[in-house]
Amino acid sequence: MSDHDVLVVGAGPTGLLAACELLRRGVRVRIVDRAHRPADAPKALSLWPRAQDILEDLGLGEGLRAASVPIRRYGYFSDGRPVASFAIPAEHAAVNLPQYETERLLTERLHELGGKVERGVRLSAVDDIRGSIAATDGVSALLEHADGAVERTRTPFLIGADGAGSTVREQLDIGFEGSTYEMAFALVDARVEGRLPPDEILYYQAPSGTLVIVPLPDGVFRILSVLPGRDRKPGAAMMQALLDERGPGGVRITEPVWETVFTVHARSATHFRRGRVFLAGDAAHVHSPAGGQGMNNGLQDAHNLGWKLAAVIHGHSPDSLLLGYGPERAEATRRIVRDTDLQTRAWMADGPLRVRARDAAFRLLERTGAVSRFYAPVMAGRRLAYAPVRESQSPSLPSGCRIRGRLPGGLTAGALFPRRLALAYGIAGPASDPAGWTVAVLPPATGPWTDRVEHLARQWPQIRVVLLRRGEAAEATGCGRSGYYLIRPDGHIAAHGHARDLHRLEAELAVWRGRRQ
Repeated sequence: MSDHDVLVVGAGPTGLLAACELLRRGVRVRIVDRAHRPADAPKALSLWPRAQDILEDLGLGEGLRAASVPIRRYGYFSDGRPVASFAIPAEHAAVNLPQYETERLLTERLHELGGKVERGVRLSAVDDIRGSIAATDGVSALLEHADGAVERTRTPFLIGADGAGSTVREQLDIGFEGSTYEMAFALVDARVEGRLPPDEILYYQAPSGTLVIVPLPDGVFRILSVLPGRDRKPGAAMMQALLDERGPGGVRITEPVWETVFTVHARSATHFRRGRVFLAGDAAHVHSPAGGQGMNNGLQDAHNLGWKLAAVIHGHSPDSLLLGYGPERAEATRRIVRDTDLQTRAWMADGPLRVRARDAAFRLLERTGAVSRFYAPVMAGRRLAYAPVRESQSPSLPSGCRIRGRLPGGLTAGALFPRRLALAYGIAGPASDPAGWTVAVLPPATGPWTDRVEHLARQWPQIRVVLLRRGEAAEATGCGRSGYYLIRPDGHIAAHGHARDLHRLEAELAVWRGRRQ
């Protein structure tokens, strides 16, 4: 018998978060990584509010704020002339920090939870993979250690978070479908002389390509551009020339910190699970850096999978709970790939007509305020919703909240329960129960209805009932009718119904929680 419940392959942000989420739910975890030491490259930078929430609930909020800089505005220029500027509300703003800082914070939390990363350990094979979770009690993995030793281990579950070139994905014979953009990008992280705003990302768009300037902590800026032809050698000198040609003027690179050249892919695994093996992070999907969504998407994979694995391992939920991981995260990934592709193509706009159309679109967005009202919440992850798959997840009768649920930002089954309410009622936050489900109730003015809800909830373990105050609940959710929200441990609404829908609530509890205890 193995001494762990889950083997995590890969100790980047996704693998580290998956291990932390499992450990804090009492699951035994082993995490291995082929690298002999932690990464020191800045790589991914942006953490949007939904990812910030996840790290806050893990207890990393204070450290995250200390290590990052907030991004409050986005400025767009065309041929050196201002086109549009978008201020981002604080509740939807990203923070920037080097990826190695995110990994440092997660590693420290991993150690506090009793875990450790085994470095210099490479997975070379995975055996006994079957389509059904119930068909076997685990899988076998072949691990090669730095000293040449070869180990065969048996693990009940395995998470492949081992990057875009994933060995786990290759062993599962899962396709990685998509495309590669017909261009390369170059970037330089550097300290500079000259004035650049410390909380604004600048886009300088020209017929020859887009130049992006991104602030980082400690006075460092990332300067990113489409690589302008094969005749220019990438590096600080080339980037300085691009700054002079396209940028704000008066800015000089003084101290390069990191530089690289890369191509951009938009690819997704054809399946996120095979048997008891799961793919997460870059092993499951890669896409354009436009919008800074890549690391965020991987962290949400880990968050989605962590509570589900823990619930199944502890016997609180049936194996079927794990079948929802792939469809939910694949759906979220498709949306992100679509959105980042639109941004990338705006960077690539060439020809007078396309440039004029792009610039006109940006001006219109600025005038209407559409970015702060509609687009920023999407980028922030506040409007991430998993499509309901059963009628019992929604109210039985047509109502205003069902109509509102079809509008942008409308609250419906699968959406995130409003963060402000979740914190106010102890549903979210560092002190909340990481394995707990919640039935948030808006009770009728009279009658024993609430008692019936509490009696129903007591039949399942780890379900808490909270009573919402009518005014603030109606304002935040858009539904003022008496009823309930069944909230998963990851903050998503598993089901919503009204006072006459308790039979639907009971049906949903049976699906999500399994047999009565």
